[in-house]
Order: sequence, then C-alpha cells, then structure tokens
Amino acid sequence: QVQLVESGGGLVQAGGSLRLSCTASERTFGSYAMGWFRQAPGKEREFVASISWSGGRTYYADSVKGRFTISRDNAKNTVYLQMNSLKPDDTAVYYCAANSHGIIETTEYDYWGQGTQVTVSS
Repeated sequence: QVQLVESGGGLVQAGGSLRLSCTASERTFGSYAMGWFRQAPGKEREFVASISWSGGRTYYADSVKGRFTISRDNAKNTVYLQMNSLKPDDTAVYYCAANSHGIIETTEYDYWGQGTQVTVSS
C-alpha cells in the first residue's frame, strides 16, 4: 500500500505561481509512474500531468501545457508540480496518484493522495 501526501496548496492571485509536492511512503517509489489530477467544485476529476518512473517522459493536459511542469526526485520519494501563470480556472483540489503499470498516457492509477486545495483569485 502506497501512501501519498500532498502539500503546497494555497491561495494565489491570477498570474502567480505555486509548487505542489507529493511525498510517498513507499521505498520503491522509483518504480511507479506518477500523476497529478484536479477536481473543481461541481466538476469531474480531470488529468493534469504525469511522469514516468525515471522522470524521462512527461505528459500534460492541453489546458496546462506550457504553464505547469511535473518533475520528481526519486531519492526523496517526491513528485512536484510547478504551476506558473495561474488562472482562476485552475482553482481545484489537486491530487497526486501512483500507478505500477508505468503507463503515463492513462487515467488508471492504483493509489491516490487526499488532495490539496489550490485557489486562484482574479
């Protein structure tokens, strides 16, 4: 069982930046592909970004491409989401997730964190 804990959310003005972190309990963190998802009030959860186990491949939703960057540090069991040029539409609860099958172009994940709130004011 992999436990994931997100941090770094908060309130930011439009155009600002935030960096989210997600730390895993699992020592084999480096064998999991990782992803970030978000869910805004009244909307379904949507994919944001993902990264392969090695960090060599990344995949982004069109809505965040060029503004968000996903990265990971396997020595720290942590995946990051750097969010720049934030917009009010980015307001949501952000979740990290882990999958053991290694595919990053997917929404099928095995483990999920509890989420961290990101609010972007206009």
